[in-house]
Amino acid sequence: MKLGGIRHRMLLAAVLPVALIAVLLAAVFLFTRFDDINAAHRQRARSLARQLATASEYGLFSDNVSQLRTLAGGALREADVRSVAIVNAQGKVLAHAGKPSYQTQPLLDRQEREQYEPGADLDLLLQPVAATQVPLDDLYQAQFDTAGGAGQAMPAPLLLGHVLIEFSRESLNQRARQMLLAGIAITLGGLLFGALLAARLGRGVIRPIARVSRLIERIGAGELSARAEVLPGDPLREVQQGLNVMAQRLESGRDELEQRIATATQALREKKEEAETATRAKSRFLAAASHDLRQPMHALGLFVARLAQLPHDAPTTHLIGNLDASVQALQELLDGLLDVSRLEAQAVQVQLRPFPLADLFEQLRASLALTAQQKGLRLRVRPTQVWVLSDSALLHRVLLNLLSNALRYTQTGGVLLACRSGADGQHVRIEVWDSGIGIAPEHQSAVFKEFYQIGNSERDRNKGQGLGLSIVERSAQLLGYPLQMHSSLGRGTRFSLCVPVAPPGVALERRSPLRPRNFEDIAGLRVLVIEDDQLVREALVSLLDSWRVEVAVAEGLAMALALLKSGVAPEVIVADYRLRDGENGIEVIHQLRAAAGQPIPACLISGDTDATLMQAAALASLTLLQKPVRPAKLRSLLRRLTRSVQADGGEAV
Repeated sequence: MKLGGIRHRMLLAAVLPVALIAVLLAAVFLFTRFDDINAAHRQRARSLARQLATASEYGLFSDNVSQLRTLAGGALREADVRSVAIVNAQGKVLAHAGKPSYQTQPLLDRQEREQYEPGADLDLLLQPVAATQVPLDDLYQAQFDTAGGAGQAMPAPLLLGHVLIEFSRESLNQRARQMLLAGIAITLGGLLFGALLAARLGRGVIRPIARVSRLIERIGAGELSARAEVLPGDPLREVQQGLNVMAQRLESGRDELEQRIATATQALREKKEEAETATRAKSRFLAAASHDLRQPMHALGLFVARLAQLPHDAPTTHLIGNLDASVQALQELLDGLLDVSRLEAQAVQVQLRPFPLADLFEQLRASLALTAQQKGLRLRVRPTQVWVLSDSALLHRVLLNLLSNALRYTQTGGVLLACRSGADGQHVRIEVWDSGIGIAPEHQSAVFKEFYQIGNSERDRNKGQGLGLSIVERSAQLLGYPLQMHSSLGRGTRFSLCVPVAPPGVALERRSPLRPRNFEDIAGLRVLVIEDDQLVREALVSLLDSWRVEVAVAEGLAMALALLKSGVAPEVIVADYRLRDGENGIEVIHQLRAAAGQPIPACLISGDTDATLMQAAALASLTLLQKPVRPAKLRSLLRRLTRSVQADGGEAV
């Protein structure tokens, strides 16, 4: 609150009426006095002129010039008289005193006249002098009047001459100026008195308002302990008392609220600690359970793959095929859960680079063509020359999940993968169309939830696990691409992604098919396997032997170093991450490379899904395979590592 503004407004409100009244009263008084003075001045001038005319009657009648001069000189001694002239009836000046301001005499007649001379600021009075008629007591005149002459007009008196007097208005103007100055002084005095009175009275109101304003400011600043000093006779006493009560209640409420907040904060802190403890326990349990579950699953997959390579009769082959399908289903479920957990933990790092969509589309077509053919569906992939800026691995996973879902839920017709230009020219829309069963409107927002499936209450594994669309949505969010879905029940579904365009360039690499046509390309490769779990070790060694790989086995760093000293020269190291006695595969690989004196190609295999492990493997430039590892994936990695060995100059020494 601006107290200065309030003070000025109060002073103005008090002074303005006083000023208006003072000015009006002074104006009325001055104009009235001016009229009175002017009237008195004119009356005095007329009286003097008439007196002089009366006194000059005899001198004009008798033509007594000396008397007339004496009268003129005496009149000139009167105040404000500037000139006096006495003329006869013929207009001849008989006597004069002073210097007249007029050059020619005014018109002389029987009328009294006044005229103002603005140039000289003088009043000129013209007063006629007529002979006085004295009535005579004549008997005959009376009889004549009685006989009928009474109705006749008396003859006009004889005009003897005129008296001309000039009166100055200087004294009149002087008195007017004095009265004006007096009026202004009185008005200013009244204004000053009113202002002082208003200021004195205003202080009695402004001071309480100032105290109230300061109190409100302190309360508004959070100083709820502030109180106003209530003085006796204060015009705002009730307001200040009300403010004191309000501040007291606010202070009490704040203290109570702070106490509640402190209590709630303590309770939340305890709940948070309990939740964190439970989360850590759950994480430890899930990590241990995941690792312990992945170990036998990994061994089981390797054993089944090795078993499928042996000759069997038809029933046994059919049984092994079912066993392999079950293992594949379990591995797909674990891989899906691993993908979801990585995306939730934000452990997946996006690596954007330009690449042609044609290569990615060809990989997807090659991967899913057999599945579409087995279901009698038509998989169409429209050619495109567009380059995009994206993470090829993440985009591949998104489109692979969308196409797999489309093929799974389409019974007749086909599936289309296409790329269309965006409206802005800076993006393209990658679309996946299918002619499948479609999704009802009430289910369209729920299909992106984990394990949500429509029409699969029996949880048939052939219909998927319900993780594909959840992974798609999370991956699209990670990439920053808007994911749109349009579906009509019984007419199919369309998914679309908006991906930024990149300028065309030279493709850096192309993905090779996961399955080689034969195993001869890794035959004779010397591989050192470091695994502390006997079951997994035996399964891995058996599978590698079936690929004609020369395998050396160690349970830890000491045994591996001993093998190196004994002359074993591995070309590739395959190490488990978690080993006995606190050892880890990354450190073991570093020690073996140092002992061999060369960077031996290596990879890690682990059942741990911790994001820190993936970061550590990336920092060590090691490929990390999550258990359970599919044999085809392991074989593909060994082929790639074999090519790196050959590129370095042949066999390792």
